Amino acid sequence: MISSKTNFLRLFIHTSLFSLTFFTTTLAGVQWLNKDPFELSNFSLGLPYSISILLMLSAHEFGHYFAARYHNIDTTLPYYIPAPPFLINPFGTMGAVIRIRSTTKTALEIFDIGIVGPIAGFIVTVGILFYGLFTLPGTEYLFNIHPEYRLLDQIPEHGFSFGNSLLFFGFSKLVASNVYFPPMNEIYHYPYLCVGWFGLFVTSLNLMPVGQLDGGHILYALVGGKKQRFIARLFFYFLISLGLISIVPIWQTESLPGSAGWLLWAAILYFLIKLNHPEIPFVEELTPKRKILGWITFLIFILTFTPVPFLEY
Repeated sequence: MISSKTNFLRLFIHTSLFSLTFFTTTLAGVQWLNKDPFELSNFSLGLPYSISILLMLSAHEFGHYFAARYHNIDTTLPYYIPAPPFLINPFGTMGAVIRIRSTTKTALEIFDIGIVGPIAGFIVTVGILFYGLFTLPGTEYLFNIHPEYRLLDQIPEHGFSFGNSLLFFGFSKLVASNVYFPPMNEIYHYPYLCVGWFGLFVTSLNLMPVGQLDGGHILYALVGGKKQRFIARLFFYFLISLGLISIVPIWQTESLPGSAGWLLWAAILYFLIKLNHPEIPFVEELTPKRKILGWITFLIFILTFTPVPFLEY
C-alpha cells in the first residue's frame, strides 16, 4: 500500500516538472519573437506558445494515461521535461513521458495505449494549427519583429528554417491564396503555427514503426512480431539513407533532401529504444475498427513526416 507521503512526493515531482516546463516554454515563446526572455515585461508574450505546446503534450500523454487506466494498468502521471531554450532546446521542452509500472500482457492493451496518445495529440495539434492559419496577422506583425524588413523589396526566405511535411504544406496552401502566409524561415515567430509544426513533427517521431515507440506498439498489435521486426529494419535503413544523403557530397542535390540529424536519431533507435518490439504473451486478433484506426495512424505518420526538419540556407 502506497503511503500518503509517497503520493505527496510523486504529486510534488509532477507538479514541479510541469511548472518548470511552463516556465521554460514561456521563455521559448518570448525568444521565438526575438524578444529578451529575461525581461519580465516580455513574459506574457510567450504565453500563447507555452499554453499551446503544453496543451498538445498533455493531450498526447494523458491519452496514454487514460488508455492504460482503462485496462487497469498501473501508470504514472506525465513527467514533463523542461529545457531552457537558451541552453538546450529552442522549443523549451524535450516533451513529456509517462511510466507504466505494471506489465502489459496482451496486444490489445499495447495497441490501445500506443494509439490513443498520438491520436489525441494529433487532434489537438491540428486544432491549434487551424486556429493559427485562420487568425494569421498581416505583414505588419512580421515587420514589428523584423523592422529591417520594411526597407526590403521582399521578405527574405533564407536562414534557419523549418522543413515541410505533406500535411503542413497542404494546410498552408489552403490559406495562402487568401492571406499572407509567412515563409518557412519565419514560421517560428507565429506561436500557433510553430506549435502546430512542432506537434506534427512530434507525432511523426512517435509513430515511427520501431521498438517501443507508439508506432512500434501499434504495428506489433496489427501484424505481429515477425513483420514488425522486418518493417522496423527497413525503416531504420531508410533513416540512415536520409542522413547519408545530407553528408555524402555526390548526393547533395536539391532533388534528394536529407538531414544528418537522422543518423543520430537512428543511433538512438538502435541502441536505446531498440528496433524490435518486446514479445507480448498474448497476441489476439484486433477488432476491424481498431485495425482501420491503426492503419490510419500510419497514414498520419506519412503525412506528418518531415524528411528535412531543420534547414540553414
